[in-house]
Amino acid sequence: MIYFLAQAAASPARTNPVATALLVMPTAAQFGTFLFSLGLCTGISFALYIGLFYVLKSLARKWEKDTLLLLLGISETPLTIIFILTSLKIALFNLSNSGEIIEWIQKGLLAFLIAALTYWVTQLFTEAVVSYLKAYARRTEAIWDDVLIPLLQNFIPVITYIIGISLFFTTLGVDLTGIGLALGSITVVLGLAVKDILSNFFSGLVLLVDTPFKFGDVITTSDGSLAIIKQIGIRVTKLYLIEQHCEVYMPNAALGNQSITNLSRPTTHYAYTIQVSVRIDADAMMATDILQEIVAGHPDTLADFDQKLKSLDSFYGLKEAQGDRLSKKDAGRKRILIEKEINLQLKKVHTVFEKLIEEIQLLERGGLDTQELRSIQKTYIEILNLVGMVVITERKGKRQRSWLEEEQESTNKENLISLVRYWYETWLKDPDLVLEDRSVLPDEWEQKIELLKIKLNKLFQKISSPGVDETRLDDYAVKLLDWLETNFKESSTAWKEPQIQITDIQGSSIQFSVRFYIDNIQLEHWRRGERVKNEVRREMIRRLRLAHIYTG
Repeated sequence: MIYFLAQAAASPARTNPVATALLVMPTAAQFGTFLFSLGLCTGISFALYIGLFYVLKSLARKWEKDTLLLLLGISETPLTIIFILTSLKIALFNLSNSGEIIEWIQKGLLAFLIAALTYWVTQLFTEAVVSYLKAYARRTEAIWDDVLIPLLQNFIPVITYIIGISLFFTTLGVDLTGIGLALGSITVVLGLAVKDILSNFFSGLVLLVDTPFKFGDVITTSDGSLAIIKQIGIRVTKLYLIEQHCEVYMPNAALGNQSITNLSRPTTHYAYTIQVSVRIDADAMMATDILQEIVAGHPDTLADFDQKLKSLDSFYGLKEAQGDRLSKKDAGRKRILIEKEINLQLKKVHTVFEKLIEEIQLLERGGLDTQELRSIQKTYIEILNLVGMVVITERKGKRQRSWLEEEQESTNKENLISLVRYWYETWLKDPDLVLEDRSVLPDEWEQKIELLKIKLNKLFQKISSPGVDETRLDDYAVKLLDWLETNFKESSTAWKEPQIQITDIQGSSIQFSVRFYIDNIQLEHWRRGERVKNEVRREMIRRLRLAHIYTG
């Protein structure tokens, strides 16, 4: 028997390939090396698994940020599979000369290793990277971030899986050249057939670049309907129609060709107008004063704070206290008092900013020396104290690094950031707010606070080490001051106070036009404005009838 086997091994031309592969057996040394490599790789993989998913995870739980925990949770299953496949592949490398079966096993392991890596990378992007990008977008003013992220979330996994599947079959020896040519021809044909879809896709990209709105903005459609931007997809944009309480899917090309009126910009304040008539023999000044007092007395309109506080108690028909909830008047009064303090603080910040700009413009001529920089920094510290930021300095050897952090609330509750937080937390006690507003207000103002801290930090770094920008520090300060007044919060809204005008005299009546702003159009499921308008109109009828001058 041994003789015949030896003859067969010496005459491979008379045997088939499968038989040859089966006859090539690993030597004892190769098999021992295989077992040693497998044991070593398994031990290393096990140590890595314990280190990553037990030791490192337990340490990560003690940190405030959960980014590492998220990464470890996503990676546990795919990395376990990758460890196993890698260990087998490295161990089998010692048997690479043992026939075609081992080679096919090696190819199969590599193919499945690619599949596992593809799944892992896709999960990392869709779960971790997108989560990070969303958090980053909240800290920036670039509205295109809010639109780009959903598009990336939809496209990147598709591209990753296409590449992974191609590499999977290529590793197994499948020739994809013919399939690629066929797909190319099909793509040309489909491109002509679906040109409208492509048009909508590229229109979506144009909307992404132009960023005429962000998610949650209130816009008016071509037919005058109020709609909320919900999502920009590959082909269509999803809108929510407020009045009809339904969703509409508008092709991106159609939306891009419209004139879009964004009611949420530049601020969430929105103006309403009410037409009212009084008797021809009425005292026009008295009627104007009554209408002015009515509008100013509503807690949710914009007007002079002192006038609002004076007129608030005379406004009839607002929600009363129920259980542990404040009445509308009490919640409104508390909110108005805090907002008054905020605006006073903003005016102080504005004054010191103007002082800083004047000082920089005076000193920067001919460059800034060390003494002049210290003087500018001292003035900037005044601004930081008003806002609620402190300088943190860290020294490592001969190197020193400084940055800004928010001051602890326990030390000073009169700074701008603390007042803004106290303000929106008080606003949340408004009995007219709906459940979703409990996240709308904090999200809006915490994002603004975060942006303010980032911008103050950037200017601080410029002032601390101006470099080539020492003659442009005033420009950076002016930009920050302008952002503070226009994008953070206005310190004065005098031009938004109620406007009462006589528009016409018809027969036996005088026509008045009453124009006023509400504080935030996005609250109460975007119906806050209509509610306020109805309550103001109702109070007008009541008060004008009491004065015996109402006609309709």
